[in-house]
Amino acid sequence: MRWRDEGGFVGGFEALPFGFLVFVVGVALLVNAWGVVDGTLAASAAAREAARAFVESDGPTTGAAMAEARRAAADAIDGHKADPGRWELRTEGGAELRRCARVTFVVTYDVPTFRLPWIGGFGGAVITATGRHSEVVDPYRQGLAVAPPPAG
Repeated sequence: MRWRDEGGFVGGFEALPFGFLVFVVGVALLVNAWGVVDGTLAASAAAREAARAFVESDGPTTGAAMAEARRAAADAIDGHKADPGRWELRTEGGAELRRCARVTFVVTYDVPTFRLPWIGGFGGAVITATGRHSEVVDPYRQGLAVAPPPAG
């Protein structure tokens, strides 16, 4: 038998490198997305732990409670194996260690991403993941100032 033509040859072999390239870019996109999800989980856990540490603090001052909240948030970030230099803790509104006071902590975590081909608006920048948690100081707690009655 002599080979005179390409009869029997299965076409499409030239598409394999392109398919592999699409696969690699897709995996890289998933890695970027998972980094953002992981950053959001770490920020939420840090905000939750900061709020709990603040409202359960022995005080006696708001500054001491804030220091405990910052330590608890740092421990949560370390527990998630996140980069300790990329997060920031702040309060939303005022934070006072007194009975019935609501305190809200917001943690932002900067997630670095890498640039992907064909995907122009995503990647190669920093995406900020945010976690927010609110707690109320125990109304029957001893040793704290009493909250003023609501206005109105």
